[in-house]
Amino acid sequence: MGKMQMIKLAQPNISERAIKKVVEVLKSGNLVQGKYVEEFQQRLENYIGVRNAVVVSSGTAALHLALLALNLKKGDEVIVPAFTFPATANVVELVGAKPVFVDINLSDFCIDTSKIEEVITKRTKAIMPVHEFGQAAKMDDIVKITNHYNLKIVEDAACALGSEFNNQKVGTFGEFGCFSFHPRKAITTGEGGVVVTNDDILAKEIRVLRNHGIQNIDGRMDFSHAGLNYRMTDFQAALGLTQLQDIDQDITVRIDLANQYNMLLSDIEWIDIPSFFEDRKMVYQTYHILVGHKLNRDDLLLHLKENGIQANYGAQALNCIQFYMEKYNLTEKSYPKATHAYYKGVALPIGRHVSLEDVSFIVSEIDKISVLERN
Repeated sequence: MGKMQMIKLAQPNISERAIKKVVEVLKSGNLVQGKYVEEFQQRLENYIGVRNAVVVSSGTAALHLALLALNLKKGDEVIVPAFTFPATANVVELVGAKPVFVDINLSDFCIDTSKIEEVITKRTKAIMPVHEFGQAAKMDDIVKITNHYNLKIVEDAACALGSEFNNQKVGTFGEFGCFSFHPRKAITTGEGGVVVTNDDILAKEIRVLRNHGIQNIDGRMDFSHAGLNYRMTDFQAALGLTQLQDIDQDITVRIDLANQYNMLLSDIEWIDIPSFFEDRKMVYQTYHILVGHKLNRDDLLLHLKENGIQANYGAQALNCIQFYMEKYNLTEKSYPKATHAYYKGVALPIGRHVSLEDVSFIVSEIDKISVLERN
């Protein structure tokens, strides 16, 4: 029969301490950008190891502001992995530029760096690597390519707070790193995000753009840009602050659960478990597997749901969604590895709400599906 209570795919870990802090801010009446926004930004700078952290209203807002600050416009091209959440490419569209897709590796679900140079043109201005599921993209290759072709880097690190490549935190390799604090992420502010950069001039541009284009000019407030309202509230920042204190423990829990999954799933021949890389620290924002060619992924998802386990596909192949298929005349065959990951990928429950016993139960239910498929 399975468990009566659903094991959720993800569940934010909000402590009583966090709730108390948010209530305190709400009662104060100081709800917009305030002391907790400032403190949250400083703590993020220290944790990530970056000069500037500018918190904003969402991870998508972070990406959008980064492209605006780089002055990307119509006719420009930005290289994007074909397998990601659509927001990565959507913000390129929103500034009038063109996303140019590159297929992924099935080992890490990140952009295949060996295929980047073949799509670079005179119009290419930036590369947006995505650290998919909390796994760092191969940043040494990307830095080498951008240095050679004089391109910018905007890291989509929405899922990757705490991830590392060669002992360096992701988000710090290029002009910008963009993180999300959506409820499925390692820490949450409800909705929310942050743009990080070591460039003080670009950071100033981000701060102005997130707040309606307001700037203090000659001692008075004026509007120097056509900006946006992408501010984070103070009670969101208070929530994020309390969660940031526990992030290392949260990552350790996720790694322990992933190790348990790996051990138990490795005996199931039709499952590909996540790859391990010596030079990367994976934070497992999502625990993502691939199912074999002969198995119907959606049948597995339904079987798990019927047995009290919430699972889902991992990310979209952008060449398989209506907007990009129609606009750029793409097909499922355009980026075969992205398409394979889209149709064969499964994200399994992970986080503090999941126990080692839950993992054993989930794997036992996965193992049953091969028997059901044969019968």
